Amino acid sequence: MRTRACATQLLAATILVLGCERVERVPSSDAGADAIASRAAAKTGPVEVAVETSQGEFVIAVHREWAPLGAERFLTLVETGYYDDARFHRVVPDFIVQWGLAGDPAFTAEWMNAHIPDDPVVASNTRGRIAFAFTDPGTRATQVYINLVDNVRLDSTGFAPFGEVISGMEVVDALYSGYGENSGGGLRRGDQIRIVAEGNLYLDREYPLLDRLVRAARR
Repeated sequence: MRTRACATQLLAATILVLGCERVERVPSSDAGADAIASRAAAKTGPVEVAVETSQGEFVIAVHREWAPLGAERFLTLVETGYYDDARFHRVVPDFIVQWGLAGDPAFTAEWMNAHIPDDPVVASNTRGRIAFAFTDPGTRATQVYINLVDNVRLDSTGFAPFGEVISGMEVVDALYSGYGENSGGGLRRGDQIRIVAEGNLYLDREYPLLDRLVRAARR
């Protein structure tokens, strides 16, 4: 269920995401982050998320104990429908598949500055694992990537995997990569301005071969 009609309020110490039936609190203070991490890590067993795409379906197992804050944010975005009808805007062969800018720019605007603190890197960036993309420390928000190969060099730079693809990796491999960095790279250079401002209208016009994320849902 999308929650664009519900209010998202960013406060100095606390980010309140007000859903129609649920309230997700993401404190920005260290104490709040520790509390969320402790609660998340205490939950046992992985959570499976099925991702339906224009190439087929793949399934991600989310491991809260790997990166509790990242895992909780990803699951929240899945539950709100944030990723539904997004585009895989950055697919770089032998590197990563990235997505996480909503098709509706108003939806992106609600979340793009709702940053969460960093998790320690516990799991390695090996093939099939998923982590949040970010620019500077403490700026993880909505964009995630799946490693297409072993990218263990990313471990030392703070990219903390929170899950892994457990089925359908062939679908991830098949996502259209012909545009490379041109269609949506440059997060650190600020080169995603048009996607943020126009969403799918821009991507579908300029990069019509990008594959679609139809729907993401917990199993």
